[in-house]
Amino acid sequence: MMKFKAVTFEDTLFKYCSFEDVTSLNTYFRNCTFVQTSFFNTDLEPYKYAGSEFINCTFQHNKTGCQISFDDDYSAYWIYFVNFLGTLAVLPGNIVSALLMDRIGRLTMLGGSMILSGISCFFLWFGTSESMMIGMLCLYNGLTISAWNSLDVITVELYPTDRRATGFGFLNALCKAAAVLGNLMFGSLVVITKSIPILLASTVLVCGGLVGLRLPDTRTQVLM
Repeated sequence: MMKFKAVTFEDTLFKYCSFEDVTSLNTYFRNCTFVQTSFFNTDLEPYKYAGSEFINCTFQHNKTGCQISFDDDYSAYWIYFVNFLGTLAVLPGNIVSALLMDRIGRLTMLGGSMILSGISCFFLWFGTSESMMIGMLCLYNGLTISAWNSLDVITVELYPTDRRATGFGFLNALCKAAAVLGNLMFGSLVVITKSIPILLASTVLVCGGLVGLRLPDTRTQVLM
């Protein structure tokens, strides 16, 4: 049994090799060449071979399903703790948006929050340690929640009563579809380079914030 964890092979030649009983985590073969190599009982999926070439290779009994084992090297406690910190960071953003929603306006909060979120997302590119990445995650979550709160208010106030439920439901369905599409796109791009998803996400957030500033101001509007 062989286990790979966070290993990346680039421009590597594998000739007359045998991969047997291999379990991997965050392991990729980029622009590699495999010559007369056999793969038996491995969990190496096709997306892990970005730009690689296979010559007279065989694949038998590939493992299916999640192969992650929560041992000392991959602690379940650490995963939930990081998620807890990210969720806890939302609390200050909720408090700020509740206090300033009527003072500075929905559009200013929406646009400002999305632009700041895009900037914080861009700085993920410069993350060099776990603590820095967790800090950026907390900052991003704290900033984006104000945008979500503003968007919920604006969505309700933009539509008249007879169309409000339909409009709100349509936009929520659109958000869910975009979330699925985003996960698929980022999953396919991250194996190539991490810079593309980061730049794409930050650009979309900044552009969305600028477009959001063009929406009608509903702060003093009477709901119909």
